[in-house]
Amino acid sequence: MQYRTIANLNLYDSPNLNRLATQAAVGRYVKILSDSPLQVMTCEDDYPGWLDPNDLKFLEKTETPYQAPIWTAEHIGDRIPEIIAFTQAAMSVPNQYLWGGTVAPNYDCSGLMQAAFASVGIRLPRDAYQQEAFLQPVEDLIPGDLVFFGTPEKATHVGLYLGDKRYIHSSGKDQGRNGIGIDQLLEEGDRVSRYYYALYRGAGRAIASYLPQC
Repeated sequence: MQYRTIANLNLYDSPNLNRLATQAAVGRYVKILSDSPLQVMTCEDDYPGWLDPNDLKFLEKTETPYQAPIWTAEHIGDRIPEIIAFTQAAMSVPNQYLWGGTVAPNYDCSGLMQAAFASVGIRLPRDAYQQEAFLQPVEDLIPGDLVFFGTPEKATHVGLYLGDKRYIHSSGKDQGRNGIGIDQLLEEGDRVSRYYYALYRGAGRAIASYLPQC
């Protein structure tokens, strides 16, 4: 049985419900994995998390299970201007970095990417390292590609390439901007640009929408 959310919901990374893992916006599909503790999975991206039992009232049974959209690379390319516009609109309102955030106005890095693509009906996996693995690796960047940062072993941060060595991302307060901003993919530049450039891993391009197993 699948359910649809009738409110924005927080999902946590443990049954203790003390750290946000992700969020499920109104209209998302979820599947209950266990009742006690209450573990669920968001169906569009196969992402597990724990739900506060008090939020069960915000789940509505649905007889029609989630149907993943099928997108071609060409059709995705046509929607890139709208995806970029979504991130810029998100930046234009007061916001701050929120670990696990996928619902406006506060996002984490991969949550902003996921929400931007979802705004036009394209589904990406949830976390930066999952997004990197899902996308087609590219060397010659074009607007709409995702740029990844982290350690040699794993991507831990992601942004959306805008062209002219610029990318938009949501970054934290320690080494970022505590919210959505635009930085340069250059060794020179301000402190934030230099910090992330030193962690640059590569880029990927969306050529399909994620097909879940839920």
